[in-house]
Amino acid sequence: QVQLVESGGGLVQAGGSLRLSCAASTGIFSINTMAWYRQAPGKQRELVATTTSRGLTHYAESVLGRFTISRIDSKNTVSLQMNSLKPEDTAVYYCSAEVQILFDTRNYWGQGTQVTVSS
Repeated sequence: QVQLVESGGGLVQAGGSLRLSCAASTGIFSINTMAWYRQAPGKQRELVATTTSRGLTHYAESVLGRFTISRIDSKNTVSLQMNSLKPEDTAVYYCSAEVQILFDTRNYWGQGTQVTVSS
């Protein structure tokens, strides 16, 4: 069974930093793209950053230059370093992994971790 477990959320003042981590247990299956999403109260879930199995990364414009996504394939982990945090970054952050299962791919989600940025 595929499981994703996030850690590292918390409360921080504006301008501060946090680092989120996500560990994926996928058994014998490999992971293609890993990503971080977030969902603020009353808003839709939005993409924050992605990283492919080839190391390509993509960021939402709102976090470009402040957040960095990184991945360790040997450990099936992905991290999100968040610097210069703003109150509008407050949200529940979710890790996502696209898992290759034979000839099919399936997306899995973590349980989410709360990030709160105070002004």
